Amino acid sequence: MLRHAIAPVRRYTKASHDVVRHSRLNSDAKILLLYVQGLPEAADPRPLSEHAGRLGMKGRAYQKAKQLLAECGYLHEWREQGARGRWVTEQLLANVTLTREEAAGARVGEAVAVAPPGERPPTVGGPGERPVGDSPQKEELEEKNLPHPPPEGDTEEHTPELAEAEGVLLSLRYVHRDLLLGVREARLLAGAAAEWLRRGVSAADLRRALTTGLPTDGIRSAVGFLRHRLLQKLPATQAPAPTPQPERPTTPPRRDFVTCPGPGSEHVFRPRTDETHCLRCRTTAAYEVTLQPLALSLSEQWRTRVQECVSGG
Repeated sequence: MLRHAIAPVRRYTKASHDVVRHSRLNSDAKILLLYVQGLPEAADPRPLSEHAGRLGMKGRAYQKAKQLLAECGYLHEWREQGARGRWVTEQLLANVTLTREEAAGARVGEAVAVAPPGERPPTVGGPGERPVGDSPQKEELEEKNLPHPPPEGDTEEHTPELAEAEGVLLSLRYVHRDLLLGVREARLLAGAAAEWLRRGVSAADLRRALTTGLPTDGIRSAVGFLRHRLLQKLPATQAPAPTPQPERPTTPPRRDFVTCPGPGSEHVFRPRTDETHCLRCRTTAAYEVTLQPLALSLSEQWRTRVQECVSGG
């Protein structure tokens, strides 16, 4: 391939080879980054979407470029509520990769010292004091020798719990910027997160468990941190509640037949409790005691009333 290049003497933008040759940024992301960096200092601050629109970049192309810039550390956003209650989004686009802490310092006007890529320290800030007599208690684990996700044919069966767990992991970026995961990274951790859902934990409780009590000095590896927390805080399996057995009604023991001492021919019956006469004899006795005197009294009254009417007529 032949190459012919003339260095411009005016109206040009200095572009780092780290940006031009970046393997993850697509052409739209690189052009958008260089376009914004080439704007004059006196230019009015506008949303990144307006600059993309001037380049003819809209819709899904702009969203993809914006996502890649954010994932690679060139774009940082803060969504805050203003004095009048309206939500505003402030954006910072840098021509070098910045951590969340470095971007926050540049936002307030602090100078950010960025070393060359090969000499840049892995973390921000100086070394801290180590406690004597014990190892530092820290949940975050450095991601080392992370295996590649298995081929599509060897992945776990896509169950509803697995899909819901993957959605929870991808939504953590909206809770804290350091918990940003790619699709393949979320799919790699979805199996461990789905086990929480199988043990009765709701999606909201799972998200709360993964985002509560984050390290104050930032998270170096979102995958390593989330994997450690998913394994260490895995709740116990809930034992199934015992199924209540229906109570069987107790039947009284059957009694033997006894002879009824009532009037009439000799007959027997099976008592239910301690009764001594059969039902027919008890009914007859009750009639003789209560209903028969009442019937005789009514009959006598009716006869007297009829005689009075006859004699009076």
